[in-house]
Amino acid sequence: MSVRAPLRAVIFDFGGVLVRTRSQHLRVEWEQRLGLARGEAEALVFGGESGTAAQCGRITDEAHWRWLNQRLGLSPEDLTRFREDFFAEDHLDTVLVEYIDRLRAAGFHLGLLSNASDIARRVFSETYGVLSRLDSVTISCEEGVMKPDPRIYRIALERAGAQPGEAVFVDDVAGNIEGARQVGMLGVHFRGTEQALAELAALTGVAPE
Repeated sequence: MSVRAPLRAVIFDFGGVLVRTRSQHLRVEWEQRLGLARGEAEALVFGGESGTAAQCGRITDEAHWRWLNQRLGLSPEDLTRFREDFFAEDHLDTVLVEYIDRLRAAGFHLGLLSNASDIARRVFSETYGVLSRLDSVTISCEEGVMKPDPRIYRIALERAGAQPGEAVFVDDVAGNIEGARQVGMLGVHFRGTEQALAELAALTGVAPE
């Protein structure tokens, strides 16, 4: 019977885990106004050829939003309002952040692994203030590769100074968790704060308050 190596690192996704959208109502209102299908606004902002190019660092975030402006046919003023409304309901999970502090105090390496564009570090730091709580940060646009490509997990592991079996990754996308498991990491598929905390406590031995 094999013995699992002790955990050394806990690595979190950002959007959908540390920061989540409380309500979709503003996005839905814009979709109705623009004649888009339900969920199409999110798909355009985060996916498709332009969104993927931004997250892989092939184009800037501003270039992606210029493409969105052309795609949606908005005036500059309406584009600004759409962009503000799209992110207006996003909020930081302070309970999860407090648990990150407990993990770090217990001696774990705390990492972030996010598919994001070139404004990510500023948003993570200035808008949400989470970077100071983390020991390492891996962002897809800076590496030229996105989850669930195995290369980006290996980059995150190298930054954490951990072998795959010594790290657990938390993400809300099942495919990204499977990607982590494929390289040998443990995975927690985030479906809610209470569920994730319970699974992490079982793996790390660090109980939430």
